[in-house]
Amino acid sequence: MFPKVTRRRCLAVAASALAAALCAGQHSAASGTIPSPQGQAAPSGQAAASTFRVMTYNIHHGEGVDGRVDIERIAALIRGERADLVALQEVDKGVERTGGRDLPAELASLTGMTCLFRNNYAFQGGEYGNAILSRFPVRRWTNTLLRMLRPGEQRGVLQAVVDIGGRDLLFLATHIDYRPDDAERLTNVKQFREVLAEYGKMPALFGGDFNDAPGSRTYEAMAALFEDVWVKAGDGVGFTIPSREPNKRIDFLWLSHGAPLRAIRAWVPRSEASDHLPVVAEFAWTGAATAGRACAGSDR
Repeated sequence: MFPKVTRRRCLAVAASALAAALCAGQHSAASGTIPSPQGQAAPSGQAAASTFRVMTYNIHHGEGVDGRVDIERIAALIRGERADLVALQEVDKGVERTGGRDLPAELASLTGMTCLFRNNYAFQGGEYGNAILSRFPVRRWTNTLLRMLRPGEQRGVLQAVVDIGGRDLLFLATHIDYRPDDAERLTNVKQFREVLAEYGKMPALFGGDFNDAPGSRTYEAMAALFEDVWVKAGDGVGFTIPSREPNKRIDFLWLSHGAPLRAIRAWVPRSEASDHLPVVAEFAWTGAATAGRACAGSDR
């Protein structure tokens, strides 16, 4: 079963019976294979640009520090940074506080990118979760709900295998628990290890709001699986929250150990479009194309 995918000009596409089929089973892990986004010029197998840009951004359902919900501001920042892959957190779809709007569809239309969204948490009559924006062809994608240790917001990790110049990359997006006790965050990191194992040796980039800072147990557990891209390529402290006067780094881009990718540079754009700041990094492939094609026909 294919999950619902939001694409450019998707607002003009009739939902009808197909939508019901696509939306079935939204609280289980969904997977599928989809074509490249409409309006994009690089079909699978063609050479990509020599570098590409990745962003992670907690968009706070599009609400800026001025209290206004303005998705165009979010999209303008993404366009301005020329991001090719974006991990988004706190995304609303049909939620009362954002007027029942379909924010994934709007972001797809405003950026011209493929948008993948999966509901993690029923909220105010709608859906709430993570999203991924991609300029690259998406070969397949899925969502995994994370284990909860106590009542609260259901979390998830969204996964997409994208084709970048004929090479597969696993791109993940998440937003994990915020409470002072780190037990659930540590449990989630253990589950991330399980998710990664399902993709074998495929190189991975992981963006998200991890609600813990460098030096924490959560950070150290993630660092056992990934390299902190900011440490490799950033300059300065890299604080991401609060956006007006940032004093803490809890939003990260992580690169799997041994991945044939080089982080060229990383930066934190200034913006008041959300209560968080985004993190952006530029990457280039290194070495020969050897990874990622073995499982192309699988469900994952």
